[in-house]
Amino acid sequence: MLSPDKVGSDVGHDMPDDDGALAIDVERVLAVVRRQWRLVMLCVLVAIVLGLIYLLTAVPYFTASTAVLIDRSKSDIVNQLSAIGSLADDEASVLSQVQIMRSETIAGAVVDKLKLTEAPEFTHQPASPLAMVKGFVRTFVNAADWFSSTPDLSDADKAERDRLAAIETLQSNMAVDRVDRSYVLRIDYTSPDPALSARIANTIASTYLLDKLNSKYDATRRASDWLLERIDELKEKALESDLAVQRFRADNGLVAAGGQLMSDQQLSELNSQLILARADTAKAKARYERIKSIIDSHRTDAIVDDVLQSSISNDLRRKYLEASKLEADISGRLGSNHIQAVRLRREMKEYERLMFEELGRIAESYQSDVKVAESREQALDTSVAAAQGVTVTASETQVQMRELERTADTYKNLYQTFLQRYQEATQQQSFPITDARVIGKASAPSRPSAPSKPLVLVLSVLLGGLVGSAGAAFREFRDRYFRTNEQVRQTLGVEFLGMAPIVTSRKRIEQSDDRDHTQQIHKSDSISSYAIDHPMSMFAETLRSAKIGVDLSSRTTGCKLVGIVSSLPSEGKSTIAVNFASLLAMQGARVLLIDADLRNPGATRALGRHAEEGLLEALLDGRSVRDLALMDPKTKLAFLPAVVTRRVLHSSELLASPAMNGILQNARALFDYVILDLPPLLPVVDARAIAPKLDSFLYVVEWGRTSRKAAKSALHLDETIYGKCAGAILNKVDEDKMKLYRAYGSNEYYSSRYASYYQEA
Repeated sequence: MLSPDKVGSDVGHDMPDDDGALAIDVERVLAVVRRQWRLVMLCVLVAIVLGLIYLLTAVPYFTASTAVLIDRSKSDIVNQLSAIGSLADDEASVLSQVQIMRSETIAGAVVDKLKLTEAPEFTHQPASPLAMVKGFVRTFVNAADWFSSTPDLSDADKAERDRLAAIETLQSNMAVDRVDRSYVLRIDYTSPDPALSARIANTIASTYLLDKLNSKYDATRRASDWLLERIDELKEKALESDLAVQRFRADNGLVAAGGQLMSDQQLSELNSQLILARADTAKAKARYERIKSIIDSHRTDAIVDDVLQSSISNDLRRKYLEASKLEADISGRLGSNHIQAVRLRREMKEYERLMFEELGRIAESYQSDVKVAESREQALDTSVAAAQGVTVTASETQVQMRELERTADTYKNLYQTFLQRYQEATQQQSFPITDARVIGKASAPSRPSAPSKPLVLVLSVLLGGLVGSAGAAFREFRDRYFRTNEQVRQTLGVEFLGMAPIVTSRKRIEQSDDRDHTQQIHKSDSISSYAIDHPMSMFAETLRSAKIGVDLSSRTTGCKLVGIVSSLPSEGKSTIAVNFASLLAMQGARVLLIDADLRNPGATRALGRHAEEGLLEALLDGRSVRDLALMDPKTKLAFLPAVVTRRVLHSSELLASPAMNGILQNARALFDYVILDLPPLLPVVDARAIAPKLDSFLYVVEWGRTSRKAAKSALHLDETIYGKCAGAILNKVDEDKMKLYRAYGSNEYYSSRYASYYQEA
């Protein structure tokens, strides 16, 4: 027997087996399937029937599709102006086009173009019974419409209302999706009329392209107007900047010729002249130094260009050479002292003097050339210095002038660019080109797209399965009754003694030859003697197990006082008590069965309906049990009935009274077992009142009817009863249903093997 602490720790926990938690879960799932498959199948069949009804009554819908390709061209002037280029090659731009197709603007244009508000095939579409029911429910649920009145509308307002309703219907039946990751958009429209679906799908595509053209035209026109305003503004800015440059030139004397300032040109020329002057001065000095060195060295054989070009110098030189030649000849022949030689030498000296005088005159001219060149060089140096000062000043001023020129060039370039863009925008405005085109035209579909029969049937099966599974799960969750022996042990914390199956009851009329017929037990039905009539049955074997439990749990020797209790009425404790006592008596034990249920004496109704006296008379009048007890002539079972002719208000006091104690003490001396059929624990306290006087208890629980929580609370309501409880019996077990709760390895799993040990007949 388990203690209360042990019970609390075990309740709600399964002991793992060798296969692990996964095997236990699988077994539980299979057990649930075995128990609830009928409910699931019923829900599936109902769902299939409803699906078939829906398919038979639903209105077929046809879907027409067309495809539009978004072009990636680069000719959009508006995008060029915004420096973005063509449409951004990203998902956001394509999804934006999808939203444009779904917009109210496109839908309204389609409604107006096709005059859908006047088309009966669009405004009066047939509705399926399911749609009618949904509409009725929606109208019924919307309580605001019950108290609202429809205002009187003008024809224009009614037309606008119908147009908005048509737009809403069109948008609800239209679908626009991107094809994979491409730039192709698929437009689907669904309606009961296939021709109408194709016409609307094609009109949506053409309206979208027309809207693109109109938007491009409007954008180009707005860009042209904006460009024209900017061109006028830039034209004025360009003129103002050019005038500012010219005024700055005039104010600062920045005169230019050939794209260059006059001061810069003059400085360049002066630098060139200065270089030439310096070269001339150097040349003049070189000639002067050359001739001066000749004069100083008194060389007669030196050659000078100007001497060679002078006729005088050439004549004197010729005469000098002739005299020298002749003097050498005479000196060679006549001697150097010859008068003629002396004369010739004097002539030669004269010629030499005259030659050097001529060289002196040439040297003086060279010196004059040197002075002239130096004077010219100095003058050019002065002019260059003055020109450099002017150029430096002009360069500082020219920085500001260049800034003005850059500003003027910028405005000039902008003006030319905007003028070119304006011409392009004007041309594009006159002939706009859309960046999308239709690549697949919709045609009237030949087969309906909805409802899809296979899909509806599959969904019906799935929905029925889900509903059935939910119902099965709810039933399993609500099934908080005792089904297996493990639940008894874990929940109640007592030993499980066995199962008493449901037995068929029939009326039974017994005849006796005994003269004292009133002192015999009269069984009203066959169930009262089931253990006697079927001693080899499971029912009888469970009662034998109960006897062993009572014998082992009892702390006393000799007679054993056993109370039969249950949680609630009608659990079959009286039947168990009667059959338990009969089985003990049939085995040769001296047994007294006392019907101690003074509120509802079930054992008395089963065995002693004819009795006129019983336990009350023994308690109140002190009558002997031997005189009041009924006897079973077959099993020698003694039965003390409870004949209740009036309501007993103090039944618990009677059971706990000294008189009851005396009856039990006397019974101990005469019988081996005293079985008391006690009232249930929850409604009354009678069993708790007599509990200290008894040795052990048998707890009867009805299979599949008694709540585990109620049974546990009833058993643990009194520690005396719980401590003396020999075990629990599951009564009224449905053996066919019991198979659905068996788990692998449990006692119930091998119940089919026990059949050879049980013989019902």
